[in-house]
Amino acid sequence: MKRIARLVVPVGLGAVILLPGCTADGGTDSGRPLAPVGPTATTTVAPAAAAQVAERYRAAGGAREVHGIHRSTGPDGVPLLVVWTRDPDESARTFDELKGSVTSFLGRREGLSLDRGYLLDVYGPDGSLQHRLDARM
Repeated sequence: MKRIARLVVPVGLGAVILLPGCTADGGTDSGRPLAPVGPTATTTVAPAAAAQVAERYRAAGGAREVHGIHRSTGPDGVPLLVVWTRDPDESARTFDELKGSVTSFLGRREGLSLDRGYLLDVYGPDGSLQHRLDARM
């Protein structure tokens, strides 16, 4: 039992050392959250309204793997975007192409203002979070 206690204490101290600059509410010393707050997994089926936006996105030439796009208001009034994709590729290149395509569509065709930035979560085919981006200005 004492052997276990000795192992737990150094791990606990290491964890504390790795967290300087963070606050108890998940933000940084500047008061800005580290990342959008949200689930790290969701269902594999997008809500009906998100599926309709994705259908318009695909019809406008967007990625055929996208089957849901939901937009709501996030912290400080910036858009919070959630995208469901059937593409298992989590590479930075694929993400960059997707975020550019989705944000361009939403701004150009759906009238969404991204002047103050946005928050973006992308969920993969199994419902797990592939990417989380805080692009607030």
